[in-house]
This record gives sequence, C-alpha cells and structure tokens, in this order.
Amino acid sequence: MPAKKATPAPFNVSDSLVVAYATSDRINRYLIDNLPPAAWTATPPGGKGRTIAAIVAHINNVRLMWLKSAGWPLDSVRKLDGDKCSKQEASEALVLSSDAVRNLLKASLAGDGRIKGFKPDVGSFLGYLLAHDAHHRGQITMLARQMGHPLSQSAMYGLWEWGTR
Repeated sequence: MPAKKATPAPFNVSDSLVVAYATSDRINRYLIDNLPPAAWTATPPGGKGRTIAAIVAHINNVRLMWLKSAGWPLDSVRKLDGDKCSKQEASEALVLSSDAVRNLLKASLAGDGRIKGFKPDVGSFLGYLLAHDAHHRGQITMLARQMGHPLSQSAMYGLWEWGTR
C-alpha cells in the first residue's frame, strides 16, 4: 500500500499579509544600508524638498501617526528628526515601528478587520502602508541619482528581491 501523502496546512492569508508588510520594511532598510553615505543628508536639487534622511524619518513618523490614531501603545517606538538622525538610528527606529505596525495588523486580522481611525478595513490599511513605503523608496532612489549619489545597479535590483529579503 502506498504511503499516505501529508496534507499541507491551508494557506493563511492573514499570516501572508503580515509577512508582506515585514518584507516591505526589510526592503526599506536594505535601501538605507545601500545608499551611498553622502546621499543621506545631501541637499536636494534646487535646495528645495526633503533630504533622504527626512524622507526616511517621515516614513517612520507616519507609522507612529497611524499607531497613535489606532490607539496602539507607543512604548517601544520613537519619532525621528529628519535633520538629525543617522542611517543607523533610522534603521533601528524603522524596526521598532514596523514591529508595532505588524502587531496592529495581526490583532486586526485576528479580530474584526478594522483599524481605528482608518477606513474601510485592515486590507486597505495594509495597501496604504505598502504604497506609502514604495512611493518613498522610488523618491529616495531618484533623489540619490539626481544628487550624484546613485545606488549601485546590484542594490537597485536588490530592491525587487522580495523572495530573499
């Protein structure tokens, strides 16, 4: 008699969505790690707009805004000052804010699917967060190039290696 095949566990959409968000955050930090150091605080073309450091601080601080709106504890997260934060401080803050957002996502996915202060539901909230991060990653890579500090070609390709990040 042939051996009975093990039945795989059913696909868990909630877990998959949380993993997708975690991957997006790791891609953000990969981008920061691969930015030429001179790009971090370089003045944008024409002297107008945010520096790359300020854009990364904005990504983190928007997460904090949504966590606060949702009534989520902010014990472990910290706001960043885009004029003063280092690449390392920004990466560390992103880890903490990402952890808090993932916990909020998990709680909402396990509950009624709502995020206090955000409509219509957790799926839309996740879509917003992913789009926000992706928009600013594109902005950062373009700005670095415009300021004469482009990412290496391998780092540019690495931004799309979601299966290994």
